[in-house]
Amino acid sequence: MSKLSCRLVQAVFWACVLATIFLSLVPTELLPQAFKWWDKAQHALGFAVLTTMGLLAYRKARWRLPCGLSLLGAFIELAQAASGWRRGDWLDLLADAVGILVVMAAWYLVRSGRGRISPSGQG
Repeated sequence: MSKLSCRLVQAVFWACVLATIFLSLVPTELLPQAFKWWDKAQHALGFAVLTTMGLLAYRKARWRLPCGLSLLGAFIELAQAASGWRRGDWLDLLADAVGILVVMAAWYLVRSGRGRISPSGQG
């Protein structure tokens, strides 16, 4: 990946982080209707996207990334609890972890499978 494309992916990752924080802390009545579906699925999907983008942006931060994103999820729940207009929920943090773990597992399965398939497509 070129330096420019790497910087672009990093910028997209940080834009996703900021969007996640904003959408997590804004009062729910201000959210667009498209964001009003099952809360736990939103958390899992959101953190799956963050994990995917983070892995693409920072390939060498394989273990720091899930730890950092888990801390981000905890921060969001604490901030929601303190906001007065949102409610922190530790099950949301669990949903965040599910999203992170699913992507991390898929990432390592795909990465570990590279080079094991012959050019003919046979294992």
